[in-house]
Amino acid sequence: DPRGLYVCETGGQRNSLQVHYRMCQNCIEVDAPTISGIVIADVLATLFLAVAVYCITGHDRGHTSRASDRQNLIANELYQ
Repeated sequence: DPRGLYVCETGGQRNSLQVHYRMCQNCIEVDAPTISGIVIADVLATLFLAVAVYCITGHDRGHTSRASDRQNLIANELYQ
């Protein structure tokens, strides 16, 4: 623990320095291989998700919808 009051005595002079230092106890060291691993894993997960969505939605392309856009109008002589 480097906190405390430090005193330096040289010759006839005495100087003091108060140090307030807070150490991180829950920190994780992140270096270049760790960051690159996280980026590669994120890219692979995104590609896997894209392929999965494509495969799930791609099976419905061959089927045409049987529903019609046309509506049958009711014959009403009043409005003709």
